Amino acid sequence: MRMTKCSILAASIMALAAGVAHADVTLSVLIDTNPESIASFDAVSKAYMEKHPDVTFDVEQRAGGSEGDNIVKTRLATGEMADVFQYNSGSLFQALKPQETITDLSDLPSEAGIQDSFKKVVTSPDGHVRGIPFGSAMGGGIFYNRKIYADLGLTPPKTWAEFMSNNEKIKAAGKVAVAQTYGTTWTSQLFVLADFYNVQSEVPNFADDYTANKVKYANTPAALRGFEHLEEVAKGGYLNADFGAATFDDGMRMVATGEAAHYPNLTFGIGNVQQNFPDNLKDLGFFAQPGTDATKNGLTVWMPSALYVSAKSANVEEAKKFLDFVGSKEACDLMAKAVPSGPYLVKGCELPKDIPPAVSDMLPYFETAGRNGPALEFLSPVKGPALEQITVEVGTGIRSAKDAAALYDQDVEKQAKQLGLPNW
Repeated sequence: MRMTKCSILAASIMALAAGVAHADVTLSVLIDTNPESIASFDAVSKAYMEKHPDVTFDVEQRAGGSEGDNIVKTRLATGEMADVFQYNSGSLFQALKPQETITDLSDLPSEAGIQDSFKKVVTSPDGHVRGIPFGSAMGGGIFYNRKIYADLGLTPPKTWAEFMSNNEKIKAAGKVAVAQTYGTTWTSQLFVLADFYNVQSEVPNFADDYTANKVKYANTPAALRGFEHLEEVAKGGYLNADFGAATFDDGMRMVATGEAAHYPNLTFGIGNVQQNFPDNLKDLGFFAQPGTDATKNGLTVWMPSALYVSAKSANVEEAKKFLDFVGSKEACDLMAKAVPSGPYLVKGCELPKDIPPAVSDMLPYFETAGRNGPALEFLSPVKGPALEQITVEVGTGIRSAKDAAALYDQDVEKQAKQLGLPNW
C-alpha cells in the first residue's frame, strides 16, 4: 500500500507543480496485496496521471483467496464497490453476475489489441466484454531452488514419479523438500488445480462433461490424482515444520533462499521474489506440474486477472478512459517492464530481454504447440468456493484424498445450481 500511495502522491505533486490547483476526478480503486499487482498499478497509474493531471487515484488493497472473494461479492451486492476493481477472470468472474454488476467495456478502442483468448474469459453471458487484462498470463506448477538441484545433481522432473524421487533425495540430504503455506489458504489448491493439463491430456472432454454434470472428480481417476498428490506429499514427510501457519510470502522466501527445494504455486510469485529477495532471483527455477507420461509434459495456464468498472460507479466514463489506457500497448509495455513474469496478452507487447530465469523456464511451454492448456476455471464456469478449505484438510492429514474429492463434488453442485446450469 505504501508504495502505491507514495507514487500517487508524487504524481499529484507533479500535477500541482504544473499549475493544476486540484484534481477534478478521483477514481477509487480496489486491488489485491500481491507485489505484482502493486507494481503494475503503480506503473500504469503514474503514467496516466502524467497524461491526465486532473485525475488521481484512491487505492485500497484487499486480501486474496476466499476472503477476497467475499469482499468483492459483498461490495458489489451493497453498491459499495470502488470505481475500478481488480478480480479474477474465468469462472470466478462469471459468479459475479457480471451483466448486472460490471460495466460493458466492449466499445473501448483498446479491445481491438487484446488477444481473443483473454476476451473470452471476461465476456459475460450476454456476449459483452467487461474486463481489461491486468498482468501477465501465469503458469501453475512448481518453483524449485536451482542451487539445491545443482548441489544434489537433480534435474527438473517430467513425471510425478521423478518428482517424488527428487523429494526423497532432498529429504535424505536433510532439507525441506516441499514448502506448503496453509496460513494462506488459497495456496493449498495448487497440486489439484495445476494438474489440469494432465487431466485434460488423459480425458480430453473433461471440462465439457464436468460442466454438464456427466463426470465428477471422485469418479475420474485422472482428476482425483491431484488430491492424491497433495496427500502423498504430506504423508511423505517432505513439508516444512510450520506448513499450517506459513504464508505465501514465507513460501516464496523459502524456495528462493534455499530453505526449501520446492514450492507449488502460480508464476506471479516471481514478482514477490523480485521485490523482496532480488539477489536470489537467479536461484529461482520453475517447472510444470508433472503427470504420468514424460512425453506429454505440459503447463496449466491461468489467464491474468482483470480490471473492471463497477456498474454503480459515479465515474463510469472516466474509469473507462483509464481502463482503455491500461489495455493499450503503451501501458502493457510499462507493466511488462515492471513485472516481467510471463507473456502478456496485448498484441505487440513483449517482455524485456533481461528476464528472470524462472520466466525463461516457463516460456518454452508457450512457444511449443500443445505444451500448455488453460486451467479448468477458464473452460468451465463451475468452481466450488470451498476448495481451498478442503485441500487444507487433505494437506494436513485431516481428510483423505478420496473423501476430499467427493466433498468437493458436493461443493461444486451448489455453485452450479446457483449459476442455473442445465443438468444439475
